[in-house]
Amino acid sequence: CTLDSEVALRVGGDFFFDPQPGDSPVNLVLIAGGVGINPLFSILLHIADLHGYPEGKGNGHKLGTVKLYYSAKNTSELLFKKNILGLMNTFPGKITCCFHVTQQRSQICKELQPHTTGK
Repeated sequence: CTLDSEVALRVGGDFFFDPQPGDSPVNLVLIAGGVGINPLFSILLHIADLHGYPEGKGNGHKLGTVKLYYSAKNTSELLFKKNILGLMNTFPGKITCCFHVTQQRSQICKELQPHTTGK
């Protein structure tokens, strides 16, 4: 997004992301806190699955980028963090994540440090 961009926002409830072949690509921003990551992680896995198809093999999906913002009290409460890091490594530039911790008391592990902000 850029300044003055129009965005759609959906909080809670019944939602899904199901792009169809031929749809214009969209960039997604997913925002999660605590266990609220569950439905968004499912969307992230779906997008990774669609990205995983070899280019030009007829699936017809054109996908934009996905940026996940995920907050928890500390890194031990960041569910699926290893899976998310794996997706970022598998799809660099297509899937990114920023973790945020609010009550971290110990040192953040080296693997998470480049992707984590907070106390």
